[in-house]
Amino acid sequence: MDSLVWLLLIATALAVGAVVGFSASRRKTAAALREQALAQDTALAQERAAASAEKARLSQEQVAAISRLEAESAKSLAAARNSLEASMAQGRRELAEDEQRITRRESGLTEREKALIERDKALERALASAEARDNRLRIAEDQIKVRETSLAERDQALFLREQSIGQELSRIAGLTPEQAKAELLAKLDKDLAEESAKRIARSEKDTETRAKELSTEIVARAIQRYAAEHTAESTGSKVKLPDPETKGRIIGKEGRNIKAFELATGVDVVIDETPDTVVVSCFDPVRREIAKRTLELLIADGRIQPARIEEVLAQVQQDMDRETLKRGEDAAFRCEVSGMHPQLLKLLGKLHFRTSYGQNVLSHVQEAAFLCGAMASDLGLDPKMGRRCGLLHDIGKAIDHEQEGSHPELGYEALKRWGESEIVANAALAHHEGHDVLTAYTVIAAAADAISAARPGARHQSVENYLKRLTQLETIALSFPGVQKAYAVQAGRELRVLVHGLTLPESEMARLARDIARTIEDQVTYPGEVKVTCIREMRSLAVAR
Repeated sequence: MDSLVWLLLIATALAVGAVVGFSASRRKTAAALREQALAQDTALAQERAAASAEKARLSQEQVAAISRLEAESAKSLAAARNSLEASMAQGRRELAEDEQRITRRESGLTEREKALIERDKALERALASAEARDNRLRIAEDQIKVRETSLAERDQALFLREQSIGQELSRIAGLTPEQAKAELLAKLDKDLAEESAKRIARSEKDTETRAKELSTEIVARAIQRYAAEHTAESTGSKVKLPDPETKGRIIGKEGRNIKAFELATGVDVVIDETPDTVVVSCFDPVRREIAKRTLELLIADGRIQPARIEEVLAQVQQDMDRETLKRGEDAAFRCEVSGMHPQLLKLLGKLHFRTSYGQNVLSHVQEAAFLCGAMASDLGLDPKMGRRCGLLHDIGKAIDHEQEGSHPELGYEALKRWGESEIVANAALAHHEGHDVLTAYTVIAAAADAISAARPGARHQSVENYLKRLTQLETIALSFPGVQKAYAVQAGRELRVLVHGLTLPESEMARLARDIARTIEDQVTYPGEVKVTCIREMRSLAVAR
């Protein structure tokens, strides 16, 4: 009985060990399991025989107990055997799967070995081809070297022959090769220059005649289509006084009122011996107008004191802001120009208080706008763009007293800042000389500017003072050593100085321009700024006899 139990325990332990210890070495494990199963069957048969012999000796009760134990052990053994068979079947399946994977891996390795063999063969063929190519290149290089050597020898022979031929020709003609070449080129240059000069002169004459006729016709039509007043409006700076005692109230105790007024408005109040007039002086025309209106209101009110001055000044400034914006809007509306930035409209309104040689600048730009529109229409261009360029070409004059620079450059910067196109900005920048002209609208704006400023009655200034200033500018430039000629152009806005190249080196040009500009600042009174341009001239002369 004990031996049977031990056999069952041993069989169960072997089955569990076989299931748990089943690993990668499945082939050896499966063989061992088969041998163990055969050994267990043999042992079980022997145990059964021993059990049968023992059974015959035992009593009936013992036989029944033994039968129950046998049944139970048979069941346990059957369950262990089933489990063992199931694990063996699982092992067989896994072994078959492993064999299949190994077979596939071996076939893959075989294919890779074939591919590597083919690649080695291809590399061997490419290496053989490269070696053959290198051999061909070496042969070709050797041939090229031989050819280069022969060509060098041939070039040397040709050079020697050419030298001998040139020497022979020089001996026969009595000229060196350089002299013969120069003589031939000079003759060709002369012939070409004469022919080119004739053609250019003929073309220029025809073009100039046609352009003059066309421009005269266009300008005449534009002037006929625009009828403007021939009276110039000028902004005065004198304030009338109701009585001589008003001067004392303006001055105040110990000059308190006039000092407060000048400090608040930024102007100078000139009180001279004239009994009924006070002069308001300021370079800024808008500030001068604000100060003039403030003083007129204070005189009318009668209360002239520092607190009252500030109160009236703030009120006048608000009124002036509204008025300048309204004047700019009215000017744009009259010229049919829309879509302008409010800041540009404000600057345009400020031009009403600015004069140029006595001519009201706002009236001038409106007149130029109508002329530009008419000329643009006759030329087949956009009349709206023409009017816009004419209206804004002098916008820089509204700020040239506040910032450093000429009014064309300041106008260009303002127009670009406030969203105007390059066409309009270039018309403001290049309507005077000195800058590149990009479009035809700039030329039209320059023509309209000249027409509006040159018509009778547009500007009034003493001709004597004007000529005196131009002569003074030229005289200052001619007083410097090395200066040959000097010309005041653009109504005195630019001074062009011609310098002899032999008397003054190039390194001294900047110093000369700076010294002339400083002398003009110290000795000449002028509006705006004067541009000094120094031109160094070199001349080479040769006489053919």
